[in-house]
Amino acid sequence: MKKTGKRILFGIIALLVSIFIIGLVLAFFPTKSKTNHIGISPEKAASLRENFAGAHHLFTTSDGETLFLRRWNPDSIDQSKKDIAVLIFHGITAYSGPYNMAGKPISAGGYTTFGLDYRGHGLSGGNRGDSPGKERWIADLVESVRYVKSLGFSRVIILGHSLGVASAICAADAIPDEIAGLVLLSGAYEGRKGVSAQPTFYEKAKIFASSIFRPSYQAAEYYREGMTVTKDPLFNFRYTLRFLTMLNVKELRLPKTLTIPVLVGMGDKDELFSLEKAKEFYDLVPGNKKEFLVMENTTHAKIPVESWNQVVAWLDKTF
Repeated sequence: MKKTGKRILFGIIALLVSIFIIGLVLAFFPTKSKTNHIGISPEKAASLRENFAGAHHLFTTSDGETLFLRRWNPDSIDQSKKDIAVLIFHGITAYSGPYNMAGKPISAGGYTTFGLDYRGHGLSGGNRGDSPGKERWIADLVESVRYVKSLGFSRVIILGHSLGVASAICAADAIPDEIAGLVLLSGAYEGRKGVSAQPTFYEKAKIFASSIFRPSYQAAEYYREGMTVTKDPLFNFRYTLRFLTMLNVKELRLPKTLTIPVLVGMGDKDELFSLEKAKEFYDLVPGNKKEFLVMENTTHAKIPVESWNQVVAWLDKTF
């Protein structure tokens, strides 16, 4: 019996050692990129940030990280709009730069506009494609709102696009009394079926192993067939597992007591979300100060100036 027990114990130890070694190999074995995108390091981001000449602000978070806020100023200040700011929360893989498509027409409409680069994105500090966790993520969003308010804008309207919709919901849930309105574009609780291929068992095993042995490594690559992969190094296409799993988007809800105006918009040619699912999302928005906008000739990431002008028209009518 003693020999049998020892054999079982040695067998268990051998199995655990084998799993450990296999996990290490999976975690550190290189994987061929599907996007072939070359990003930047936090050090390079810091260097680019220091040399950025456009209108912007830098603020330090409560845990000491530097976050970047791009700014678009109106050509002239309308007195009825001087205390209003629009704060853009960008989509996954992106940063504030590509949101010139929003910042220019919205600021041309008379609204001072800001675009946050999330931690680990664009010109903000932090490990690329990573976040310490949900609480820190929400804290960054809240602190960006409060920083904009500290610049003299008593009314801050959050504009969230794609992943930014989830960000906007998180911020509104955390500080509902500090936000004047929400514009939620190109987002829903459920995407189109079959848009993104499921990772293989091997890919899942590598991502899981990396999350254990080196959680700060960007083991998961954002990719779907047919998507455009930019050469802009400030984009992120690789993420840590803890970033991708920190939010259960389907469980996010705006506060039931929310009374601020909300605009929900979806492109009629969006590849990731259908109008039907966007309307289901809209139906769950609380209150009676909400509107639904169908943006014509608009895909998920390419929103023409005509659609942004519709957003400006809503801002004018509402605020």
